[in-house]
Amino acid sequence: MYSTENEIIELVKAFENCTLARSYWTHPAHLTVALWYLIDQPLTAPDQIRFGIQRYNQAHGIESTSTSGYHETITRFWIHLIQNYLDRINVHDSLLSLTNQLMNDYSDPIVLFEYYSRDLIFSPEARSRWIEPNLKSLNYARL
Repeated sequence: MYSTENEIIELVKAFENCTLARSYWTHPAHLTVALWYLIDQPLTAPDQIRFGIQRYNQAHGIESTSTSGYHETITRFWIHLIQNYLDRINVHDSLLSLTNQLMNDYSDPIVLFEYYSRDLIFSPEARSRWIEPNLKSLNYARL
């Protein structure tokens, strides 16, 4: 949970500058960055999130292979869930409030496995391109 909006902005800046320590590039940090882009730059957010993660990984020597590094399906899945979160709440709340509520709802990455089997989500195909969920359906309009 965040105490100030400045903490959120500093995290986003460090991500953009690729100066965020890898130990701080956690699931909640991914969600925070994605939320910020979806609020601040909604038209370009999905591409900025996807390419930003790839740029960050490259800057930190995280190689994308069939078993590690950037994961297209997981990234797009979380973008979708965060956008749905924004669509159903009061977006006039403060960034701090929106981010902390998102953390309450989605800080546990296990949500992914309500939609995907482990075999599918950890497949090389799911890592390299968007694969639809095989356990629970999504509204694909935003993906």
